[in-house]
Amino acid sequence: MNGAQILAQYGEIAQLTRSMLAAARAAEWDRLVELERACSSYFARLLESGPAQPADATFINRKAVLIRGILNDDAEIRLLVEPWLAQLSLLIGNTQQQSRLQRAYRPGE
Repeated sequence: MNGAQILAQYGEIAQLTRSMLAAARAAEWDRLVELERACSSYFARLLESGPAQPADATFINRKAVLIRGILNDDAEIRLLVEPWLAQLSLLIGNTQQQSRLQRAYRPGE
């Protein structure tokens, strides 16, 4: 992959993380998961492209700006997702507890 292609990949990832952040803010969890899968595929393509070639300062600066934006979006997404995951974990725990109680006190068993 050449420098322009690499920057294009990072640009796509940056757009996806902005969309992921919007989905997290709107509590659109299914959409967030869908976007995360797409984002992962872009990262996989970057990893498959091999080691980066020496680059000029413009490339390095643009890449740094994109990566900082991606990381900032990711941090905010995590802040929004963590309470939802905690609530989901609580619900799953309650469901499992309820299941155990039903099995333990099921009539005739």
